[in-house]
Amino acid sequence: MSPRISLRALRGLLDEIEGDARDERPLAVGGARELAAVLRRELGRDARPGGVRPDDAPEGAAVLVYVLARDPGREDEDALRRARRARVPIVAVAVGPVSDDLSLPYVLATDVVRVEAGEGFPLERIARAVARKLGEDAAPLAARVPLLREAVCDELVASFARKNGLIGAAVFVPGADLPLLTLNQLRLVLRLAQAYGHEAGRERLPEALATVGAGIGLRAVARELVDLVPLAGWALKGAVAYAGTRALGEAARRRFEGMGAPTPRRA
Repeated sequence: MSPRISLRALRGLLDEIEGDARDERPLAVGGARELAAVLRRELGRDARPGGVRPDDAPEGAAVLVYVLARDPGREDEDALRRARRARVPIVAVAVGPVSDDLSLPYVLATDVVRVEAGEGFPLERIARAVARKLGEDAAPLAARVPLLREAVCDELVASFARKNGLIGAAVFVPGADLPLLTLNQLRLVLRLAQAYGHEAGRERLPEALATVGAGIGLRAVARELVDLVPLAGWALKGAVAYAGTRALGEAARRRFEGMGAPTPRRA
């Protein structure tokens, strides 16, 4: 495999990210009527118009956050089945006297956020559950629902750092890992730009060039370490790829945050 990134791969990445930027699916909130209305209002704080759906219909939504105030009944099961048929990911929020051994149809146990009675909605935990559930697909939604942004960016940085750590440790052919690592780093930077509402086309050329340069530099560091400690080279390569990708992601976050909101034309 060539150690260079092909223009076709780069163009394909840009086309994919730019295509996803047109994804205007909203966040939907359903379940217990009064509590759902409160959570809908809190999640929609500072959101762009249409970022949070004003009703609980799951069809066409990016994710459904479903609020339970009691053990699930037939109505809840029907609502969750409706979301499942619409292929909409679900995050459940269980408030108050819901059984500890709660089992929800179509919802994984890891996608349930529990809330004690009398406690306000833990928006940060809910946002993190949404970010974990959607993965990269959360970036366009985070651009329109700022309350999700920090959790989504945390998840993006952690996820791509893990991926590159595994690639760095597993690929033994000299130079073969560089295109994979760099494309993942470019993908991370573009997704972070997207989460902050910035375009992912030619405007991102400075970040793309910096990412390629960082990837080459990290590869040189890893090669030097492998020469110094050959027996543990695979572990060192993985550690350098992980740490370098995480550092690059955090630097990109600070840059996009410092750029402020995009102009209305770009938004």
